[in-house]
Amino acid sequence: MSGWFSALATALDPLCGPVGIFSLLGQGTVVACGDAGWGDEIAFGVKVTVTLAVATLPIGLALGFLIALAAQSQDRLLRVAVGIYTTIFRGLPELLTLFIVYYGLQILIQSVFAWAGFEQRVEINAFVAGMIALAVVFSSYSSEVLLSAFRAIPKGQYEAGDALGLGRGQTMMLVVLPQLIRIALPGLGNLWMILLKDTAYVSIVGLSDIVRQTGIAARVSKEAFFFYFLACLLYLVLAIISSFGLGFIERWARRGEVRR
Repeated sequence: MSGWFSALATALDPLCGPVGIFSLLGQGTVVACGDAGWGDEIAFGVKVTVTLAVATLPIGLALGFLIALAAQSQDRLLRVAVGIYTTIFRGLPELLTLFIVYYGLQILIQSVFAWAGFEQRVEINAFVAGMIALAVVFSSYSSEVLLSAFRAIPKGQYEAGDALGLGRGQTMMLVVLPQLIRIALPGLGNLWMILLKDTAYVSIVGLSDIVRQTGIAARVSKEAFFFYFLACLLYLVLAIISSFGLGFIERWARRGEVRR
C-alpha cells in the first residue's frame, strides 16, 4: 500500500514528476531532477513545508477554539489563564517559541527520565517540535479571531436553540458553528498565510523545508541569488494557490446568504 502511495505521489509531483516543471524545463540546469541538479531536494522541501503547515492547522484551530470558549467562561481563573497564554505567545517571537519547544521539551523529558532513574539522551523530532511551536502561536492568534466571531453572534441565537429544544452541544454544532466559520474565515485565512510563511523558521532546527534546501543548494552551487529567488517564487505560488482555495471556501461558507 505504501509503495503504491509513494508511486502515485511521485507521478503527481508538480516539480519533479513526469510532467513536473523541473522535469520539463529544468533539464541541463541546476534545478534538474535526479543527480544532475537540485530539483529533487527542492521538491522535497516543498512537500515538507506544505505538510508541516497542513498538519499544524487543525491542531492550532482546535486549541484556538478551546481557548476562545475558555475566554468566555464564568470562571475568572480560567479567563485569566487563557489571557496569560495568549499574551505570552503573541508577544514572543516565533523563533524563540520554536527554540523553547525544541530545546525545552528535550530538557524536560530528560529531567523526568533522570528522576525516574533512566539515563537516556532524548532528542525531539524537528518536525514535531516545529508543529507544536507553530500550533501554539497559531492558537494564540486564532483564539482572538474566534472570540471576536463569537461576540458577533447575537445572544438570541443561543436562546432560539433552547426554544427549539436543542442541547448546548447541538446549538453549538447546528446554529453557532456555521455562523462562526463564516464570520471568522477572513481572519483565519490571513493567519493561514502567516503560518505558511512561518514554516521557514523550522529550517533553523534542521528540518529540510524550502528555505533549508534552497540554502544548501545556494552554498554548494554558489548560485545564491538564483536559489533564494526560487524560494521566493515557491512561497508566492503556495500563497496564490492558498488564496484561490480560501476564496472557494469563503464562497461555500456564504452559499446560504441572500444576495442583495
